[in-house]
Amino acid sequence: MRDPYLPEALHRRVHALWLKVLMWRERHIKEKNLVLILSLVVGVAAGMAALVLKWLIHFISGHLTSDIAISEGNYVYIIYPVIGILLACWYVRYVVRDNISHGVTRVLYSISQNKSRLKPHNMYTSIVASSITIGFGGSVGAEGPIVYTGAAIGSNLGQAFRLTPRVLMILVGCGAAAGIAGIFKAPIAGMLFTLEVLMLDLTTVTVMPLLIASISAASVAYIYTGVDLEFFFVQSEPFITARIPFCIGLGVFCGLISLYFTKVMMMMERFFRNKLQIQWRKTLFGGIVLASLVFIFPPLYGEGYGAINSLLEGDPSSIVNGSIFYGDRNSVWFIIMFIGLIIALKGFATSATNGAGGVGGTFAPSLYVGCMAGFFYAYLLNNVGLGLDLSVKNFALMGMAGVMSGVMHAPLMGIFLTAEMTGGYDLFLPLLIVSAISYGTIRVFMPYSIYTARLAARGELLTHHKDKAVLTLLKMNSVVENDFLCVKPDMNLKQMVDTISKSNRNLFPVVDDNNSLIGIVLLDDIRNIMFRPDLYKRMHVSRFMSMPPAKVNINDSMDKVMKTFDDTGAWNLPVVDNDNHYVGFVSKSKIFNSYRRVLRHYSED
Repeated sequence: MRDPYLPEALHRRVHALWLKVLMWRERHIKEKNLVLILSLVVGVAAGMAALVLKWLIHFISGHLTSDIAISEGNYVYIIYPVIGILLACWYVRYVVRDNISHGVTRVLYSISQNKSRLKPHNMYTSIVASSITIGFGGSVGAEGPIVYTGAAIGSNLGQAFRLTPRVLMILVGCGAAAGIAGIFKAPIAGMLFTLEVLMLDLTTVTVMPLLIASISAASVAYIYTGVDLEFFFVQSEPFITARIPFCIGLGVFCGLISLYFTKVMMMMERFFRNKLQIQWRKTLFGGIVLASLVFIFPPLYGEGYGAINSLLEGDPSSIVNGSIFYGDRNSVWFIIMFIGLIIALKGFATSATNGAGGVGGTFAPSLYVGCMAGFFYAYLLNNVGLGLDLSVKNFALMGMAGVMSGVMHAPLMGIFLTAEMTGGYDLFLPLLIVSAISYGTIRVFMPYSIYTARLAARGELLTHHKDKAVLTLLKMNSVVENDFLCVKPDMNLKQMVDTISKSNRNLFPVVDDNNSLIGIVLLDDIRNIMFRPDLYKRMHVSRFMSMPPAKVNINDSMDKVMKTFDDTGAWNLPVVDNDNHYVGFVSKSKIFNSYRRVLRHYSED
């Protein structure tokens, strides 16, 4: 597409020069080597984007909250989040003019349904919108936007080199992995995010690009921000095996908290979409909910990393700083109640931010809720008279891994991300226990993560399951055949025989004057009468037509179409639109041929 900001002559010169570059590349650099080179470029670019996003958030938030009093309530908490949402709404609506929310889900959609193609503006628009939203107090995270940004960098770089969708998919995964690695300084977690959440297969083709992108992005972060970890954690109490039963209990608790958090998010999303359909209503309602929650519970302001650090340091009293409840900071039971309410309300604050028009992700909120849940669990057990002395710091760390594993359906990523962000590698065994049990608990109730549930409901999700993945990639439009000759119900047998003589098919759709499908005629069903001239004028199509065993809709997913074939045992099925208008036929043989072609294309190693 021509850049409207370039003069026509300059555009032609740039285009011609780029074609020469592409031709030189094709002669001198093999595709596998090019992918490795581009993964390095994507990693560095995504790492720089992560640095810019973090700096913008801290710059805005630091200037707005530098003079906040910690010993009393602050009414600016009512104003700032609303201003941030209004600014983000204006930017998205009048500057971007495109929907950039739910970044991870949109990356999944691009992989499954759009041949891994993302728009050029996605390389920067999410950074601007999310930094405004979070900097002004929106209760969301920056990780979803940076994943969207990194994936867009990989996609557009691959498109510039005219790479195939299969290679574009790898570069999109590289960008997403680099985004996570850069913003958290967690290269292993970045790679695992791509494998578990974006569900790219780990093959000899994908492993090296993902590693290169993740390592280069994390290296950029370390070079510019030093070797400090994202969260400050010192393990002052060693883990002992006698605590394993409590870790198992925490795993179940985190799984249930993950389920609650996901259900709240999905419920609120439906409410904003179905009940508050006009944007100003969404902004008004979401702004009021967010402002009220942040004023009463200041730890809900922004990403909440300050509150996480406080709990990881074992200091729960500081969590009420800046609130109207500052005087109760030394009451154990008030702290327990305060943290419990934050766990219950974080999902509402996050969904209100996004629903009102803010831009942010659910990655950081899941870490936040997990830290609160782990601390709450240990702090409560320590104070109910059981004589326990559980390390609240350790359990807060385990809770982070547990809830993230449950919400994201990504136990390995939850384990390694928590360990890489905090340096808590000595707690690897309990992290494994809590994450695995949390994931197993939520899987009982929800087969899909908070990201994939939206696409799975529409049959648009690409998964590790090869059969389902290939069926997802197949489209009805590509397998519908429409070289069948239509007949009308009032046609006589003579006209039917004349139609048969012109066709190379043994199947004929019967349609009315509105092109609505009302039946089919099978050649085998009329073979015994088609050579009887005495019946040519007396027999009509309406007499010998039959109903098809089933119809499929042009908008049906291929998985649903194959289930219909299995249920009916048919070899050909008619395809209609939403108004029952005849479109064509779909056959098993056509689907199988397309299936094998797509499977070969996306399984090349």
